[in-house]
Amino acid sequence: MARIRMLVILVFAVTAGGALAYGTYNYLQSAPAVRTVSVPTRTVMVANSDLQLGAELRADDLKAIDWPASAVPAGAFGRPGDLIGRSLVVPIVQNEPILDAKLAPTEAGTGLPPAIPTGMRAMSVRVNEVIGVAGYVLPGTHVDVLATASPTDQHPDTTTKLVLPNVQVLTAGTKMEQAGGDKGKPQAVTVVTLLVTPEQAERLTLASTEGKIQLALRNPLDASAPPTPGVRPALLLGSPALAAPPAVRGGSSSRPSRRSQPMVAAAAPVPTPTVEIIRGDKRAYEPVK
Repeated sequence: MARIRMLVILVFAVTAGGALAYGTYNYLQSAPAVRTVSVPTRTVMVANSDLQLGAELRADDLKAIDWPASAVPAGAFGRPGDLIGRSLVVPIVQNEPILDAKLAPTEAGTGLPPAIPTGMRAMSVRVNEVIGVAGYVLPGTHVDVLATASPTDQHPDTTTKLVLPNVQVLTAGTKMEQAGGDKGKPQAVTVVTLLVTPEQAERLTLASTEGKIQLALRNPLDASAPPTPGVRPALLLGSPALAAPPAVRGGSSSRPSRRSQPMVAAAAPVPTPTVEIIRGDKRAYEPVK
C-alpha cells in the first residue's frame, strides 16, 4: 500500500512539473520581443588627460567619443584638426568636452597671453618668502597689495596703505596651475604675476618703485574691499602729536587758542623712601639713599 501511495505521489509531481514547464515555455514564446532602440550620436572631441591653463593642444591630448546627438554641448568639435595648435584659456579635466569658449583664438598664440582677459594686464612683481606669504601665494589665489612709502622722504611721513584689493594671482614663478598633488602646499618662488587693470598696473608700478610692497593672502570667496585710511608710525605708536588743532572759524583771531593746544599734565614728584627709627621714646625718619 505504501509503495502504491509513493508511486501515485511521484506520478502526480512529475505531471504537475511538466505542465508548469510547458506553460512557462508557451508564455515566453508568446511574449513580445524586446526591441533595441538606437540613439543617434555625433563624434565629440574630449580631453584625453588633464590639461593645464595655456596648454597647446596636440593630437595625443584629444580623444573622439560618441555623444548623443540631441545633447551635444554648444561649441563642441568633431574633428581633431580643428583643435590641434590652439591654446586653452581654462584648465580641462580628462574626458571633458573641449568647447570653443575654452580656447583662445587661433592667432592668439599659446602660453600665458591668451589667458589674459580682454582689458586686463599681467604684471609681475618680485617677492620673497615674507612678501609671498610663506609660499602660499599660488596660481588662482587672491591677494591684497599693500605699499609702504614716504611722500616727503621723511620717516614720520612714512605710510602703509592698501593700494590694490582682491587681485588674482595668475602665475607663481613660471607655473600657471597648481600641481595636482601639491594643491594648497607652499611653493617658494621669487616672482608672482598678478592680473590687474591698466590703472592698477600704474599703481603697482609706482608702489614697487617708490617704496616696498607686501602681499596679504585672502579668501577667494571674500569679495569685500573695505576702505582703509592707511597708517603712519606716529598713529601706530599712539603719539599725541597727531592730535590736530580744530579749524579756525571765520571772524575769529588767527592766533590758536590755548584750549586747542594739547595739554600735558605735569608729572607728580616721586616720594623719597624713608625708614622709621625708634630709639627709646624717640621716633625719627631717615631717608633711604
